Amino acid sequence: MKINCIAVALLVASSAHAQRGAVYYPGPGDDWQRRTPQQVGMNAALVDSAVAFARANESTAPRDLELAHHQTFGREPFGEPVGPFAERGDPTGIIIRNGYIVAEWGDPRRVDMTFSVTKSFVSTVVGVAVDRGMIRSVNDPVDPYMAPVFVIPPEGGNRHAGGLGEGRALRLFDNERERRITWDHLLRQVSDWEGTLWGKPDWADRPLQNPQEWLTRPRNEPGAAYEYNDVRVNLLALAALNVWRRPLPQVLREQVMDPIGASSTWRWTGYDNSWVLMDGQAVQSVSGGGHWGGGMFIDARDMARFGYLTLRRGRWGDRRILSEEWVRMATTPTPAQPTYGFMNWFVNTDRKYLPSAPATAFAHVGNGTNVIYVDPENDLVVVARWIANNAVDGLVQRVIAATSRR
Repeated sequence: MKINCIAVALLVASSAHAQRGAVYYPGPGDDWQRRTPQQVGMNAALVDSAVAFARANESTAPRDLELAHHQTFGREPFGEPVGPFAERGDPTGIIIRNGYIVAEWGDPRRVDMTFSVTKSFVSTVVGVAVDRGMIRSVNDPVDPYMAPVFVIPPEGGNRHAGGLGEGRALRLFDNERERRITWDHLLRQVSDWEGTLWGKPDWADRPLQNPQEWLTRPRNEPGAAYEYNDVRVNLLALAALNVWRRPLPQVLREQVMDPIGASSTWRWTGYDNSWVLMDGQAVQSVSGGGHWGGGMFIDARDMARFGYLTLRRGRWGDRRILSEEWVRMATTPTPAQPTYGFMNWFVNTDRKYLPSAPATAFAHVGNGTNVIYVDPENDLVVVARWIANNAVDGLVQRVIAATSRR
């Protein structure tokens, strides 16, 4: 009898330990449990202070995001918008610890542009293709995966005598240097691809100060130099479309967003002129951000779900969404830019990107500022929307401080 009692006690203790060690994943939609700061080992007053800091440091850019575009990127050569914009809402955010909602502010259900956080969704659909063997290796050149791209002209594209050659297919890797560009080069923004896509020349995105160099500068060998460039991001999205042969928003919904319980309200758009013919159907090639409009329109809750997926290194409950190997590569620093992994995973190498955060932290970041901060060391995901860029580290500092004081 005594032996049986000991066995029962050990079983109970083992079960309790397993429960304590179990990872919580929210259910779909609104099925996301909340905890007080105290229940997840955080100081309530310091959490409140972090939220107040985020509210007080709202971006000073106009809430009319099309107006904000004309005041910034719209001043570049060929800077006219070609995708949709929307007015944004109030500063908004969520703090997640151990998978539970600890705090929210603003309107977490409001669907807004998220700008370059979209790039993390681009790289994710590429990651799923790699995990499934549709792309054999990120070190493969992209060109062999590309067919000629047949662009659907606006308004039916009526042919005319002066339009000779307008209907020709796009061949986007048409010289020896560009045929050496790999998926890894595009994912890390080190390709230095040269060309024009959707009416935007690569050199017109954040152009050099000296206009004489726009068309004449020597091109770098792929992999040698980092340049944040949305034309090349859109090239990656188009290349991924060629691999999947169906709209990337459908791929993202089926392979990622539905499995992690995201809402049905997010929308991923491209440009007015980014329609191509794919297997007899018109398909819009989506953009990797809102530089010229478009990109991902999404609410903070769905952003938090995506951030939590990356915190859990691609796992959601008993389902593997992204491989461990993909997340490892995505968070590996780029030699030419050590604070960048795959787009748009900003890694905290030597704590250069976010000095107040652990070196193991990373973030998905877009203009606005929109940020999904992911901190494996402290089991945190923080979404902040429409916060001043120079206040992001201060918010992270305050949230981390709240985890260390009871």
